[in-house]
Amino acid sequence: MVAPLYTTDSGLLFHAGKILVITIGLPARGKTHISRSLERYLRWMGVKTQVVSLGDYRRKTLGGAQKLPADYFHLGEKSPETIALRKKVSDGCEQQIWDFFKTGQVVIYDANNGTRAARQSLAERFHSKGIHVIMLESVCDNKEIIEANIRSVKISSPDYRGWDPDKAVEDYYTRIRDHEEYYDPVEEKDWPYIRIFNVGERIMVNNIKGYLQSRIVFFLMNIHNRPRTIYFARSGQSLIEHSYKADSDLSPAGWEYADKLKDFVLERRAKNLAQRGLGMGDQRLVIWTSTRRRAHHTAWPFLQAAASISSSNLVTPADSHLATPGNATPVSSISGISPSISAAMLRPHTPHVSHPLHTFHIDSIDGRLTAPNSRALAPALGSSGNTPSNLITPIPSTPNGLNIKVIEKPQMSEINPGIWDGLTPDQARKYYPQDWERFVKDPYAFRAPRAESYHDLSVRIEPLLIELEREKEDLLIIGHASVIRCLLAYLIGLPASEIPAIEIARGDLLEVVPASYGVHCHAYHFWDGPGRRGDENIPVTEKDANNFYENYAEDTKGKRTESVVIREPEASLSVLETA
Repeated sequence: MVAPLYTTDSGLLFHAGKILVITIGLPARGKTHISRSLERYLRWMGVKTQVVSLGDYRRKTLGGAQKLPADYFHLGEKSPETIALRKKVSDGCEQQIWDFFKTGQVVIYDANNGTRAARQSLAERFHSKGIHVIMLESVCDNKEIIEANIRSVKISSPDYRGWDPDKAVEDYYTRIRDHEEYYDPVEEKDWPYIRIFNVGERIMVNNIKGYLQSRIVFFLMNIHNRPRTIYFARSGQSLIEHSYKADSDLSPAGWEYADKLKDFVLERRAKNLAQRGLGMGDQRLVIWTSTRRRAHHTAWPFLQAAASISSSNLVTPADSHLATPGNATPVSSISGISPSISAAMLRPHTPHVSHPLHTFHIDSIDGRLTAPNSRALAPALGSSGNTPSNLITPIPSTPNGLNIKVIEKPQMSEINPGIWDGLTPDQARKYYPQDWERFVKDPYAFRAPRAESYHDLSVRIEPLLIELEREKEDLLIIGHASVIRCLLAYLIGLPASEIPAIEIARGDLLEVVPASYGVHCHAYHFWDGPGRRGDENIPVTEKDANNFYENYAEDTKGKRTESVVIREPEASLSVLETA
């Protein structure tokens, strides 16, 4: 279990000691991406962590690359002026590290550190003061990854703002060629080291000890830097919206919302893929939902869209070896079956089913959605039980088609409100005044009777964070507001104490793009209808105000000081844009 769980009053893991992670590698090897990702994860654990970037400090102290002497990035002979500037920057970074260790626990020193003598001298100075030193080398021989890293840096690095793209890439290749001449790989075994090959393809460790160092290795085994976009959206409105205990189907407005969400996500994704020179079928869209009906039902329009686009390339089970249970089309995409079909028509034949749009299984190997056997469909199709001719199997997607995979995640169920189930904030304040007082003092850690706190929820979804890091495809998370708050806070680096204050409105699509120099996050508004929180034009009876944790964002400003946060987060939600 992670999440802020093991911190002491001082905010330190007293049994882990202080750790300096020295990054090593040629330019465009993903060091900044690895450093920022590791910082985000350790902060989520509650460990006081900071990245000290040589490049960032140099830009703040001396300005952009255009203002530096011509020989500044050359590792050969330099002018006295350049030597003095480089020493000023390195000494300033080292002092930042020492200053942080007065109260913090882990520093990640993001720099090339390519010569053995320089990093040896740095490590010895900190080791002599009781700091544990880990060498973290990023090795990359994959030309495609290097090219992608260069393009990413060209876009996001402050050094190249306003540059012509081709000139920026050419300049960066010049830096790489110069550093290659003087670079010493990490081969010394005097220090614990971690060597990452091709940003997660393979990892090698030496002399790693203790809980915190092991957690660092565990996280680094699961990262990559493949370009992708992560989308967040709330599930549609359900028939019984105010109760946590009820697991009801989507309301008519919920189905309409699901269809609008599908249209808007596919539109946004098409634009994003086009900017990367890809088509909709070139990269799969993975959709995560909880096991609650209103969540996974919201994903069904995506499967229907994929099936309809692929309809010209369909075969019947009787005529093709491709028609296996693992490949069968979901019931909702079979022509002639409507979402309005009574659940009773299927229940006698499939006891596990309670709604026609819930008639699928999750394949234990790859999580693929599959339909039930054909006999279960007979009543709905009006047949005698024979295999229907329109039980179809999509051929693998073409570049112009849709490639979609839906996976249910039990950990993504919304936060349990306990005795506050079905109450509005005003009612909770009235009926449970003492509990309410404790809640407003610490909305993150307070646990109502028979309920979960946001901290409990953060611990519960910790495995999802690792899966989130491992996922290489575009990802759409259709979830509940409480879960989205936690995942979003992790991605954009918000402190845990701010999680309850994040507004997640139904009808907004959050678009998150991880990048080397931070995380770009944008929110788009695409829906106005029943169930959208805060719309004064909608009758109160059609809102879901009684679903307490799902719709109530408690102001946490000034109520709790979060010692984990050392600087402002690198990313935050932008102003909403209307679709």
